[in-house]
Amino acid sequence: MMNRFTIPRDIYFGENSLDKLKELEGKKAALVIGGGSIKKTGNLERIQGLLLEGGIENRVIEGINTEPTVQMVKEGVDILNNFEPDWVIGIGGGSVMDAAKAMWLFYEHPALTFEEAAKPFTLPKLRTKAKYAGIPTTSGSAAEISNLSVITDERTNIKYPLADFELTPDIAIIDPVMVESMPKHITAYTGMDAFTHCVEAYVAKSRTVFTDALAIEGAAIIKNNLEDSYNGDQEARNEIHNAQAMAGMAFANAVLGNVHSLAHKSGPTFDIPHGCANAIYLPYVIQFNRTVVADRFATIAKRLGLAGNTNDELVDALVSYIRNLNTEMNVPNSLQEFGVTEEIFNKHVDDMAKNAVTDPCTGTNPRETSVEEMKQLYVSAFYGKDVNF
Repeated sequence: MMNRFTIPRDIYFGENSLDKLKELEGKKAALVIGGGSIKKTGNLERIQGLLLEGGIENRVIEGINTEPTVQMVKEGVDILNNFEPDWVIGIGGGSVMDAAKAMWLFYEHPALTFEEAAKPFTLPKLRTKAKYAGIPTTSGSAAEISNLSVITDERTNIKYPLADFELTPDIAIIDPVMVESMPKHITAYTGMDAFTHCVEAYVAKSRTVFTDALAIEGAAIIKNNLEDSYNGDQEARNEIHNAQAMAGMAFANAVLGNVHSLAHKSGPTFDIPHGCANAIYLPYVIQFNRTVVADRFATIAKRLGLAGNTNDELVDALVSYIRNLNTEMNVPNSLQEFGVTEEIFNKHVDDMAKNAVTDPCTGTNPRETSVEEMKQLYVSAFYGKDVNF
C-alpha cells in the first residue's frame, strides 16, 4: 500500500535559526502575531530587522489572542489583499500559526468559502501569490510543521478544521530564542500537547515506520527534558522545542486519536487550554486503547525507561508516569480538579460525546469508539476514575 510523508521543505532549528530570514527570496512579508509578549521580548523587532536586512518590506497583523475566528481571518485577508506580500509568516503558538495559514489560503483563493475549505484534502493549489513560513513561540502545537489549521465561526461556534498538504509550510524556523521566556503553565500545557502527539501518533491507525521513529524518540526527549524545561533550564527547553517538531512530523502524517477528539469538543465549552485538556485525557484514553494496542504502549514505556515485566505492568507504568508528571507541573488530572462543575458537565456531556465521535481524530484512534463509550471516557475523566471498559 502506498503511504505519504509530507513535512516543510526546509526546517531550520537551533540557535540563530532566525538568521535564515535574511535570505528569503521575496519583496514583502506579512507577519501574523498574537500581541504583547513577542514585542516585549524584542523578538519581533529582531525578526523585522532581519527581513529588512534581506530587502524585505514587512507589515504586522496582530491581535490573534484567542483561538482564531472567521472574523480575524477575514480582517487579515483584507490586509494581505491590500499589502500583496509574497511571504506570510505566522509567529506564535498554534492559534496564531493556524490563523496565518487560513489568511494565506483565502488570500490565494478569495472565492473559496469556509464550508468548501473544510472538506479534507480538497484544497486548490496554493503558492501562486505567496509562500508560508512558521516560527513557533511555544513548544507545542507544531503548527509550523503540520498541514492543519482550525478556525472557529464565532457566531455559530462551528469549528472548521482545514486539513490538506497544501497547507504544509514551506519553511519552519524553530529557534530556541523564541521560547526563552515562555511562562511555566504554557511550558507545561504545550509540552503535554507535544507528548500527547507522540503517544497518539505511535498507536494511530495510519502510523508508518517513518512516523513511529519520530514519535517514540520525540517522547523520549520530552520525558528527559520537560520537567527541567518547566523549571527554567534553557538547555532542556531547546531540546523540547526540537522534540515538539518531531512530534509534529509524526502526527501530521499518522494523525491522532481520541485524546484530541475529547479535547477539541470540550476545550471551548469548559474553557480548558488545549494542551491542558490533552494532559487530562491522555491516561484515560491509554487505558481505553490498551485492549487493542497494549504492546505499543509497552514499547513506549520501555523506551522511556519505565519499570514493568509484562505489557500490562508497562502500560500501568506509563499511565502513572503521565499522572505524576501532570502533578509535578500543576496540571490537573481530572475535569473536576480543573474546576468544571457537575452541573455544567452534565449539561454538555451528551453533545460533546456525539461531536467527539465525528471528530477526524476519532477515525484514526486504534480502537473503534461508540458515542456511549466516548461519553464514558468523559465521565471517567470528570471524576478521575480509571477506565476498565
